[in-house]
Amino acid sequence: MGYRILEPADVPAYLNERGHWANPADIEVREVSDGNMNRVFLARSTDGTRSLAVKQALPWVRVAGPSWPMSPERADAEARAYEQVAKVAPDKIPAILGYDPENYALVMEDMSDLEVLRTLLNEGASYGPHTSARIGEFVAQLAFATSDFGMESADRKALLAASVSPELCKITEDVVLAEPYVEHEHNHWHEGLDDLATEFRADARLRTEVADLRHTFMTSAQALLHGDLHTGSVMVGEREGTPVVRVFDPEFSFVGPIGFDLGLYWANALVSAERARALGSLTDHADQLALSWNAFESEFRHLWPTRTGTFFDDAYLDRFLRRIWTEAVGYAGTEIIRRIIGFAHLTDLTTLPDPVPASRRALLIGRELIVRRGELNTPSDVEALAEGI
Repeated sequence: MGYRILEPADVPAYLNERGHWANPADIEVREVSDGNMNRVFLARSTDGTRSLAVKQALPWVRVAGPSWPMSPERADAEARAYEQVAKVAPDKIPAILGYDPENYALVMEDMSDLEVLRTLLNEGASYGPHTSARIGEFVAQLAFATSDFGMESADRKALLAASVSPELCKITEDVVLAEPYVEHEHNHWHEGLDDLATEFRADARLRTEVADLRHTFMTSAQALLHGDLHTGSVMVGEREGTPVVRVFDPEFSFVGPIGFDLGLYWANALVSAERARALGSLTDHADQLALSWNAFESEFRHLWPTRTGTFFDDAYLDRFLRRIWTEAVGYAGTEIIRRIIGFAHLTDLTTLPDPVPASRRALLIGRELIVRRGELNTPSDVEALAEGI
C-alpha cells in the first residue's frame, strides 16, 4: 500500500489492520503531538479501560512543514534503539507493541498518566530521589550492552552498520556543535545577550575546544546512544505507589561517544537550576549531576566483569570512565550554549519573566564547562563552578 500520513480519523482502522484492536468502532482518537518532529495520537476505548499511543514520523519536520524535508526513516533508528534498550532496561522505556516500517509508525503504551520532567520542573517540582539515578542507570545499561565490552564482535559490527544515521547526526553536528559559534540564520537570542553571542563567535579557545568535541562526536563509535536525552524526553510519575521513569523519543539514536547522552541531560539539569535560582525556588537541583553520574558509574562498574575478559582490567576501566566524564562535561557546555543562542531554545528560560539574567549565567557556565572540562573532576567541581558564576 505504501507510506501514508495518518490522520486522527485513520487511526482506528489502522490499529485494527495492524492487529492491535479488534473493534475499530470502539476507539476514540485525539492528536497530542508536542515535539518538533513527529505526530502522536492517543487511542482510547470508549469506556476508557484501554489505551494506546501511535507515533508516526513525517517526511518533514512537523513544526516547519514541507519546507524542511526530513526522512521518516528516523523512526527506524528509534525502533532499533527501543529494541536494544528492551533487552537490558525494559523498565526505563515505554512498552513497544509494534513497529510498522512501511509507515514509520510505532505503537506503544499510553504514558499520559505520566508527566514530562521538564514540565514538572518548570512548575517548581523537585526531581525526587529516583529520577536522575534512573537516567544514569539507563545510559550505563544501554551503553555497556552495545559497546565492545558488552557485545559480541559480529553483533556489534552489525549494529554499527544498521545504526548509521547521517541525516540526524548532521543536524547535531551543525545545530549543537557548529552553528552557535558562527553567524548563521538559525541562531537567535534574547535582547541583552548580543555581547556574549559576539564574544563566543570570536573566542578562539572556545571554538577550538568545541571543534575537538565535534570531532569526537563524529568519530567515536563507543556505544548506541539515545542521542537527544534531555528533560523533555523523560516522563515521570507513580504507578501503584512506585516511582516510574520512562525515557522516550530516541529517534536521534546512533553509535557515538557515551558522554554525549550524559552531557545533554546534565545541561538541561543545569539550565533548570538557573530557572529555579532566578525564581528563588531551588530544591534538589544541585544534586542531579552527582545522582546521575554516581548511578552511571556504579552500574557500569557492576556490568564490567560480565563480558570484558582479562585484557581490559580495572585500571583501564578507571581511565575509560574518566574519559566519559570529561567528554560529558564538555558536551553539557555545548548543549547549554546552543539552547540559548542557537536554534532551539528551552522553555526553562524563555518562560521566565526576564530570561536574560539566567540566560547569561547559563551561557557563562556552558563556556567554562567546555574550556575547563579537563580540570573539573567531580560533580562537586561542576556545582562549585555553577555557584561561582
